[in-house]
Amino acid sequence: MDSPLSPLAEPSRGVATSRPHLTAAELEAVARVMASGYLGMGPETRAFEQELATYFGGSRQVVCVNTGTSALHLAVAALDLRPGDEVLVPTFTFVATFQAIVTGGGWPRLCDVDPATGLIDLANARQRLRPAVKAVMPVHYAGNPGSLDDIYAFAEEHGLRVIEDAAHAFGSRDHGRRVGSFGDIVCFSFDPIKNITSGEGGAVVTANAQIAARSRAMRSLGLEPDAKRFADGSPDVLRKGWRFHMPDLAAAVGRVQLARFESELKPVRVALARQYRRQLAGAQLVSPLDFGDDTVPHIMPVRVRARRRDELRRRLGAAGYETRVHYRPGHHLSAFADSAEFPGAELLFAEVLSLPLHLGVAAEDVTAIAAFCNEL
Repeated sequence: MDSPLSPLAEPSRGVATSRPHLTAAELEAVARVMASGYLGMGPETRAFEQELATYFGGSRQVVCVNTGTSALHLAVAALDLRPGDEVLVPTFTFVATFQAIVTGGGWPRLCDVDPATGLIDLANARQRLRPAVKAVMPVHYAGNPGSLDDIYAFAEEHGLRVIEDAAHAFGSRDHGRRVGSFGDIVCFSFDPIKNITSGEGGAVVTANAQIAARSRAMRSLGLEPDAKRFADGSPDVLRKGWRFHMPDLAAAVGRVQLARFESELKPVRVALARQYRRQLAGAQLVSPLDFGDDTVPHIMPVRVRARRRDELRRRLGAAGYETRVHYRPGHHLSAFADSAEFPGAELLFAEVLSLPLHLGVAAEDVTAIAAFCNEL
């Protein structure tokens, strides 16, 4: 294993909740691209897409973009929704999910979540259905895809497209199947603190050739390589588009991270989560959310009961351990306010706390954090 670059050493004032793990190999990849003189979307991006397609089993098309939010945006836009069309989505997620739906041409139809997992409550989603709903967007909170068979059965029953927000779930599996290797449209994030990073980046993964082609064109301002050309050689533009491409600088970092993932990055995340679970097994007021070893966790959320969450957060902070609350529900936000009741999301928001989880967290840190939790 390469040594981490010195500027990326653990923060001097404690252990962060999340951070990337970069090595000399990523720096060398960036230097290679810099030396080539070509920094835009080119051979590195194409190679990264090919390597990701292989990782997902070889039958999927991969469209790399500049952020995970852009990936979701393009996935929604590729469905050619009409004004007023809606997408079922859990209220308990980061605001980027809602903004991607809006900018992609839809509107988020918020649903409650199961407080044990943070995943969409399909019984509530069924109640929230109406004719305007055209798609469902499950969010794989903390890396947990839940039961995707249930999601796809629900979607088939109601004639809905599925866009998986898998920003947290790179490397996770559902019943032995790698997330992204199956399903309708799956979107990943490669931002600095995700399971793999390209600095900033994301990907749309699908077996649907039309969705892939639309996403490729729209990430490049609607320019399609196979579109007709005018007499001066310039290409025609057939649909709206944005400047969402992934540059080679980012793709080069992503390629190194992908090569390191199964042997290095994934095992540490899984092992740390397993240690947290083991050492919190006897805690009276603190319990991890439900997910198993098939999940490669992006964050380590726990529930802190009896209104002791903020007390635990202060005590951990004083000891040098940063924590976060992921996330404030969407129906709290003025732009997406909803008069419906979401009791599962409200309960989870009152109790959830994300503990440090990344390759800079030592086993001794987990033991110390668990001790604070067990003292409540």
